[in-house]
Amino acid sequence: MDDKVVQAIQDEYPDDFAWCYGCGRLNKEGHHFRTGWIGEKTVTIYSPEAQHIAVPGFVYGGVIAALIDCHGTGSASLALHKKNGYLPGEAVEPPRFVTASLNVDFVKPTPHGVPLKAIGIVHEIHPKKFRVETEVYADRVLCARGEVVAVVMPSTFVQHK
Repeated sequence: MDDKVVQAIQDEYPDDFAWCYGCGRLNKEGHHFRTGWIGEKTVTIYSPEAQHIAVPGFVYGGVIAALIDCHGTGSASLALHKKNGYLPGEAVEPPRFVTASLNVDFVKPTPHGVPLKAIGIVHEIHPKKFRVETEVYADRVLCARGEVVAVVMPSTFVQHK
């Protein structure tokens, strides 16, 4: 399994929008999910920490839901950024998305102690709205499926100073 996403969209978010508990690079307490491309699909790889357990040996479902959530919004950002002619690392600020809906199905208990790999397929619904289907694997075992509908972040999310 690849153990690293080299060009992540979250690395390109401006500082004002890099605080998400799931994917914000500036939130020192957060998960730091990072989403990039592998071919036409998106990928996020994450290793849950010791405190992210439901019961000993298994990952807490809320962490898996957060992974699917942030993977979905990051995937939507990647897709619109690519549609606009850019890839991460090209010094152009990508669009930022928020979650309109999140659905998660837990297929099998997710073992703790192995990296999780979220693989996504992005479908454009509207120029500012995308649906992302995600599967989460532990090793090569499918543990969860999810769907995120993500919308471009509204201007009302910006705090005026």
